Amino acid sequence: MNKSLSLFLGLRYVRSRNGKGFSSFISASSTIGIALGVMVLIIVLSAMNGFERALAQHLLSVIPHGELIAINTPIDKWQKHVAKIQQHPQVIAAAPVIKLTGMMQHGSEIKAVAVRGVDVKLEQQVSTIADYMIAGSWQAIGDNENSENPVVGVVIGSGVAKKLDLELGDSLQLLLSSAVNQKINNQASVKFPVPVKHQVKVVGIFKFGGTMDEISVYLSLAHAEKMVNLERGQVQGIRIKVANVFQSPEVIRDIAYSFDTYVAIQDWTQENGHIFNDIQLVRLVMFIVLVLVIAVASFNIVSTLIMAVNEKKGDIAILKTMGAEASVIMGTFMFQGLVNGVVGCLVGTILGIAISLNLTDIVIAVETFFNVKMLSGDVYFIDFLPTHLSQNDVVATVVTALTMSLLATLYPAWQATKVQPAQVLGQM
Repeated sequence: MNKSLSLFLGLRYVRSRNGKGFSSFISASSTIGIALGVMVLIIVLSAMNGFERALAQHLLSVIPHGELIAINTPIDKWQKHVAKIQQHPQVIAAAPVIKLTGMMQHGSEIKAVAVRGVDVKLEQQVSTIADYMIAGSWQAIGDNENSENPVVGVVIGSGVAKKLDLELGDSLQLLLSSAVNQKINNQASVKFPVPVKHQVKVVGIFKFGGTMDEISVYLSLAHAEKMVNLERGQVQGIRIKVANVFQSPEVIRDIAYSFDTYVAIQDWTQENGHIFNDIQLVRLVMFIVLVLVIAVASFNIVSTLIMAVNEKKGDIAILKTMGAEASVIMGTFMFQGLVNGVVGCLVGTILGIAISLNLTDIVIAVETFFNVKMLSGDVYFIDFLPTHLSQNDVVATVVTALTMSLLATLYPAWQATKVQPAQVLGQM
């Protein structure tokens, strides 16, 4: 009975408040403020989720989730180790690698590059680099690898090709330090190592975006073995792809502890973990800022209810003389204030979900209309604004806003119960 009376009175007061000058303006301001805060918070969290998913699905589809790199001696019989690693329940695939650092020279131009000797087929299981070919063929790096005097084919990033003015089929020189051979084979290096020149041919060009295009060069594992004088079946390391990229450090460490060769443990968080940390930091900061925006909007409910209590002192006094309990009066004004929060949350949630689901298309339309580019693929690992709406984020946002709205009603509603009927009725 008390609850139904509170709802009835609260609805009457909400309806009577409409169109009443300043009180109506403050009430509308609180509703609009809560709606905007909820909407923007849902949009921002969806964008952060989108970046996180893009990190996992795009950037980490090319970068290995983890690597085990030999320290003192090369890894022998890599096929056996790869087969053993793939038996781990959290591992999707594993592939051998020989990592080199060198220079590429074409005419008068020279550029530092990171060279990777990989197995043509197995590399495609741990990396989707072959999907980003814009010229030539990924499989071409494995051609003639068993010949005595093979033409060493390389796949290079578009940034390398642009810097060195290279096209498909061009020949150039790959310069590797002679100290590389001695280091991999655990030999003492000379003080001033003489670079060893290798003639290579561009058989493919890929474009992924970011720094990978500027430094990456791939060649076949067999060619890399010959360049560093490794025996057949010896490699420098093993690249690993795991099921859950955010569990990579634990999985790679677990595999390394059961490895029978002394290896260094590397995972994607060491070189690219700052991107994920930045996303989480921005997400936290934006959540705090926008929750404070909702809190400020909720405080307008306090002003609205205080004015409502002052206007309805006569009604409160009459209700008290008729025997209305404090809970009825308090519930009446709490319901009146909570209407602002509910309406604001409802409008903000609907708008936030609608915009979040179409955020990528909206940003593309804005870029096209103003002829600008918000994200450059040459700088970032994506050239679009990603979005991913999470049900948990929507629920958390709505619950937070409603909780703040409810808390904002407590003090004015409690003040309404302190009205003295004798004092108020005596002044009427």
